[in-house]
Amino acid sequence: MRSAAPALLSPDHWTRRRFSAVAIQASALVLVAALVWFGATNAVANIERLGVATGFDFLWRPAGFAIEQHLIPYDESSTYATAFVVAVLNTIVLALVSLVLATIIGFAVGLGRRSRNALAHGVATSYVETIRNVPLLLQLFFWYFAMLRPLPAPRQSLSLFHVVFLNSRGLMLPRLVADPGFDLVLWALAAGLSLAALAARLLARRRALTGSALRTWPIVLACVLGLPLAAAAVTGFPMHWEVPHLRGFNFDGGIAVLPEFVAMTLALSLYSASYIAEIVRAGLDAVSRGQIEAARALGLKPGAVNGKILIPQALRIIVPPLGNEYLRLFRNTTLAAAIAYSDLTQVFGGTVLNQTAQALEVMVIVAGTYLVINLAVSSLLNWYNRHIAWEQR
Repeated sequence: MRSAAPALLSPDHWTRRRFSAVAIQASALVLVAALVWFGATNAVANIERLGVATGFDFLWRPAGFAIEQHLIPYDESSTYATAFVVAVLNTIVLALVSLVLATIIGFAVGLGRRSRNALAHGVATSYVETIRNVPLLLQLFFWYFAMLRPLPAPRQSLSLFHVVFLNSRGLMLPRLVADPGFDLVLWALAAGLSLAALAARLLARRRALTGSALRTWPIVLACVLGLPLAAAAVTGFPMHWEVPHLRGFNFDGGIAVLPEFVAMTLALSLYSASYIAEIVRAGLDAVSRGQIEAARALGLKPGAVNGKILIPQALRIIVPPLGNEYLRLFRNTTLAAAIAYSDLTQVFGGTVLNQTAQALEVMVIVAGTYLVINLAVSSLLNWYNRHIAWEQR
């Protein structure tokens, strides 16, 4: 019986395999291109048959509607392009605030899940099992319709030390107002951040070379806080707090946070935190117990064990799934349209679409914007993942 090994090693065999692979890939590419061409031609034919206007010229026409929350100047005479920028900024602010809160709560609950204290472990476990098994939309409705809408009117607001007020129109917070000379404080803050980054890098290099270094956090804290405080002292502290106060039937001054923003932030951050807690718990459990026991045997305190041994190693496991949860959080912001919060989906996918009737262009803008945002977040998280992996080699 002849061996098949020479036939497998022959150049003709590998040439045929390579040709087959290329043929399969080319066929798949042609099929995808045909599907795209069919969809595009069908959409163009339907648009022409219905007589719908096409193109993106509508972006420069006056929008004609108001947006309650806007971080840049906007009114009814502003263009659809300005409305798009306002909606994107509202979406990003909502996502970033929810992301920070979800990360803090998630890490705290994740540590509580591993706590030896029965009360802390029980509370953390109950939180995770309850929150993540209730749909996010239902939680959003609970916070908005059951908790925030029944709040009292502004005249009967709930107050915290007569500085922070909560009522049916939202959360009223003090605002920091800059006085002349505040620019110097901002420049000092920028310089402090740069010095803190440089000091952290130099101390890390010294630690890698010598095995010992000064503590990083006091130097970083001194740079970040010391320089701005010194600049503020020199300029006579050029800032003051503007406290909201009741005027007529509403509050004047300060920062007014809409109830829709509060409800969406609470729902989104608490829901995402339940998944982040499980990611953190799994990452911490993956670290070898032998290293922790060895650290305790050397007399290290629990804080040192967590900060220097457990958490740094767990981050390599935590960051990749944590990035997926962050991306899902950004996508879940689209649910804000259910309570009429002025995010990208509600403003462009709702109001602008109804006014212009240019569904294809509007959906391309909305989908493309979410794609760009998520790709940017994904790239940043991938960079951070590579960075911590390189540091721990």
